[in-house]
Amino acid sequence: MVAGVQIHSQQAKEAQQQLLTEDALKFLAALHRTFESTRQTLLVARETIQQRLDAGQQLDFLPETAHIRADPSWICAPPGPGLEDRRVEITGPTDRKMVINALNSGTKTFMADFEDANSPTFANMLNGQVNLFDAIRRQIDFESNGKAYKLKENPAVLIVRPRGWHLDEPRVTVDNAPVSASIFDFALYFFHNAKELIKRGSGPYYYLPKMEHYLEARLWNDIFNFSQSYIGIPHGTIRGTVLIETLPAAFQMEEILFELRTHSSGLNCGRWDYIFSFIKRRRADRSAVLPDRKDVTMEVGFMDSYVRLLIQTCHRRRVAAMGGMSAQIPIKNDPQANEVAMNKVRADKLREVTNGHDGTWIAHPLINGIAMEIFNKHMLGPNQYHIRREDVKVAAADLLNTKVPGTVTVEGVRSNVATSLAYSGAWLGGNGCIPLNYLMEDAATAEITRIQLWQWVKYGIRVADSGEVITADWIDRLVDEIAPTLKSATITEENLDIVARYLKAQVRKEWPSEFLTSDLMGYLAVRDGVPAQWQRSVL
Repeated sequence: MVAGVQIHSQQAKEAQQQLLTEDALKFLAALHRTFESTRQTLLVARETIQQRLDAGQQLDFLPETAHIRADPSWICAPPGPGLEDRRVEITGPTDRKMVINALNSGTKTFMADFEDANSPTFANMLNGQVNLFDAIRRQIDFESNGKAYKLKENPAVLIVRPRGWHLDEPRVTVDNAPVSASIFDFALYFFHNAKELIKRGSGPYYYLPKMEHYLEARLWNDIFNFSQSYIGIPHGTIRGTVLIETLPAAFQMEEILFELRTHSSGLNCGRWDYIFSFIKRRRADRSAVLPDRKDVTMEVGFMDSYVRLLIQTCHRRRVAAMGGMSAQIPIKNDPQANEVAMNKVRADKLREVTNGHDGTWIAHPLINGIAMEIFNKHMLGPNQYHIRREDVKVAAADLLNTKVPGTVTVEGVRSNVATSLAYSGAWLGGNGCIPLNYLMEDAATAEITRIQLWQWVKYGIRVADSGEVITADWIDRLVDEIAPTLKSATITEENLDIVARYLKAQVRKEWPSEFLTSDLMGYLAVRDGVPAQWQRSVL
C-alpha cells in the first residue's frame, strides 16, 4: 500500500485489485498532493462570487481578460485522432451492457459518463472503469439471459466524463483527506488506458463538467500537463471538451478555451445544468423566477443567446461547438405518441445544425438514425468551423434575460415533485439515469426540479390555473401523495423516505443546496462501509 493512501470500502474487490494498484495509487496521490489545495481555493472562490451576486452584483464579461477575447491570433489544438467528425454523440452510464450498446450504436463518439448519468456507488465507479478498460482492448463481450453482447468493428470513439470539481471521493483518502472525485475518475482512466488508446490510434479524451471559472479550466490544463509528463507521453495528447453548463462560465467561454488551448476539443451546450445554474446563481433575484420546466426551451432568450455565443466562440478558435441533449426516448407500443416525440427530436437537431453546431447528443441508440440523417443532410463536411457566426452580437443582458413565455401550473409543480423524488430515489439505489414519462432523466434534470420548487416557494409564486400560492406545506402534501406511487423494484421505500424528507427540507431553506449529489453522497458512503470520520454528514 502507498504511504498516506487509504481505501475505506470493501466493495468491488476484484475491480479494486485490478485498478487500485500500487503504481496507480502513487499517481493518484501525486495528483492529490500537487493540486488539491488549488481545487479547494477555487471552490471557496465560487462561494465568494455567490455572495457578491446575492448582494446585487450582476455577472458580466471580465475586464481583466478583455485582451484574450480581443486577440484574434490564438486558436486551439486541432482535433485529436477520431475527433475530426463528432456529428452525433451518444451518452450514458458505464455499465457493461450500456457501454457495448453505445459503442455499437453507429454514433461517432460515446461519452461514457461517471457524472450525471451515474450513481457514484464505489462498485459503479470501479466496475465502470473496468468496463472501459475492457472495451478499449476489445475484450468486453459477455452473455446475459442467453443474449450475447459483442463489440462491433469500428465502434464509436470513447470520451469519458469524470465527476465535477465540487465532489469528493470519500472511499479513498490521501493524507487523511478525501481525494477529488474529478481527479479520481480522470486518474484511473488515464493511468490504465492512455498508452493503449494511443497505440490504437485514439487518445485519452474527456468531457469536463460543471466549471464556473477559467481558473478551473487552468487547473485541468495543469493536471493534463503533469499527467502526460508523469507517464511519458507528449504534451497535447489529451483532449478535453468543456461543458458550458453554468451561468458564470457562459461569460468566460473564450478564457476557458484559452486556458485549455493546447488540449481543447471544444465546448458543449450542457442545457439542463445551465437552466439549473441560471436559477441557482440568481437565487436572490426575484426577477429570475422561471415558469414550468417544459416552457424553458432552447428558443427562449437567455438559452438562445448562450447557444449562439458558444458557436461563435468555438468557431473563432477552430474547435467543435457541440449541441445538447434531447431528453426524448422512443415510445414503444404507441406509434402516434412516438411520432410526436421523435418530431421534437428532429426539430431540436435541425435547429442545432442550422445554427452552426458541429454535433449533437442523444440518449438512446434508436435516435441515432434521426440525428444522423439531419446532420448528414445539412453538414456536408466533418464540421462547421467555417460558419463563423459573425452576425452574432450577444451582450451580458442577453445572457441574463429573464423574459420566458409560460406560466407556473399545478401540473408543473406536481411533475417537478415526482421527477425529483423518482430520480433521487433511483440514484440512492445505484441508478443514475432513469426513463420517466418517456424522457431520460439524469441528475441535471432532477436538479432543475429541485431548484424550481425551492424558487417558487421562496418567492410565493401563485400557480396560474388554480391561483394557489406555492408553499412548503403544499409541497409536503404533494410529496406525501406522490412518493408512495413511485415505489418499484429499483426505487425502495427506504430510499423514497430519505428523498421525501430531503425535498421537504430543501424547500424550507433560505438558500438551496449547491448539489443534491453532494447532499446525498453520504448515504452511498455509509452503504459502502466508509467509516464515520470519512462520511460527509447526512440528513
